[in-house]
Amino acid sequence: EWMNLFPMIQPELELKDASLPMYKEIAWDFEHNIPIYKNGSPKWITGKEAVLVWAWKALHVQKYSYPIYSWNYGCQLESLIGQTVPEELKQSEAMRYVRQTLTENPYITDVKEVSVSFTNDVLSISCILNTRYGEVKVNA
Repeated sequence: EWMNLFPMIQPELELKDASLPMYKEIAWDFEHNIPIYKNGSPKWITGKEAVLVWAWKALHVQKYSYPIYSWNYGCQLESLIGQTVPEELKQSEAMRYVRQTLTENPYITDVKEVSVSFTNDVLSISCILNTRYGEVKVNA
């Protein structure tokens, strides 16, 4: 009954009814790290492919380094460079950073099978994202 008295103050109802619009992003050429154009204009994609582009780019942006991005966007993996800690700890921290980065996106509901490897100063990341549109595999 009290909810009828205060119709504007119903945060639980607002959260349940809130729906996210279809996610949209510019298509990305992961190999060359550039946007894809078609007839001189950026090619737009939606759904899980768009979420994949967001995830890949978020993992490649150093968090807190660019004022154009919010402080919630990007990854802190570069902070591991030069750390003199055991390899297992470095790998565990990298996996935590990957999960932390990807779960910032409300379209990503879970991050599974995170794999991080350091080979010849190259960091390779792979994982599976559960998105609102289905699963997608990230290789960054």
